[in-house]
Amino acid sequence: MMKIGFNLPNSGPLSDVAAMTRIAVEGEAMGYDYLTVTDHVVLPDMKVPGYPYSESGEFYEDAPTERHEQLIGMAYIAAKTSRIRLVAAVLVVPHRPAVLAAKMLATLDVLSGGRLTVGIGAGWLKTEFDAVVTTPYPERGAVTDEYIDAFKVLWTEPSPKFAGRYTRFDNIVLEPKPVQRPHPPLWIGGEGPAALRRAARVGDAWYPIGSNNKHLYDTLPRLDAGIAKLRQTVADAGRAPGSVEVAFRVKRYGAAVPSLATDDNRRLFSGSEAELIADLRALEGLGVTSIDIDFGRPTADAVIAEMKRFRSAVIDKI
Repeated sequence: MMKIGFNLPNSGPLSDVAAMTRIAVEGEAMGYDYLTVTDHVVLPDMKVPGYPYSESGEFYEDAPTERHEQLIGMAYIAAKTSRIRLVAAVLVVPHRPAVLAAKMLATLDVLSGGRLTVGIGAGWLKTEFDAVVTTPYPERGAVTDEYIDAFKVLWTEPSPKFAGRYTRFDNIVLEPKPVQRPHPPLWIGGEGPAALRRAARVGDAWYPIGSNNKHLYDTLPRLDAGIAKLRQTVADAGRAPGSVEVAFRVKRYGAAVPSLATDDNRRLFSGSEAELIADLRALEGLGVTSIDIDFGRPTADAVIAEMKRFRSAVIDKI
């Protein structure tokens, strides 16, 4: 059965601790399978267009620069919940040195009782990289690939040793290991060819957003073609084509989504509740195993009310 998650706001007005906690706790009580938390450390003035996942190029949130650090926020939410899975959506891998990130993620998996899923991204915002990251921005894809390999060594080997271009270590111990074995699931974010290759090489799932203007998966034919390309890339990497799952991230739905895409097909998750139900069933038929939704309301009361309504009107009718 397909898993359904929701985005937990960690920026803007809903990053208020009481609001964020309430949404997480009530979402768990409603039976949602997982929640997602995004990753930015610092941001420039995002009124300047540049966000890749909206038609205008602007962030969806009202105050996106007001933001909690991802992993500390997830650890706090882990302590306030007991069942719901916690998805880093996505961890911008070059933000944190490989050994430090591996330790933080292992700790989070232990403290949460094995509820962590690590979404993986290489990042896209150069201004943030210039302030935060010590490796070169143009090499962020290579850095991400190497750090993932280092994570897996640190999480699985009793005496981890690694010699790469961007990180190297020997004669160290990283304990405790993650609760999940061999390690927390890796959901590879991104929509371009490099993301597909990364998912095929090391991913437990491919985790695209349909609305990336450079690589659109916003209609059923486009997503179907993308999943077919993933399966072929996985096979080319020497893995069983079905061994990499597909998770899908929905930024907006219903009336907020224009009905017609640039390929002249209907946009996924546009329109009526009946159409949303049909989309969820269609994506499950394509092999999508997890879908998470950004409910995008201005107050905690409004978010929770919409989560309840959507649960009964759409999810329970799949």
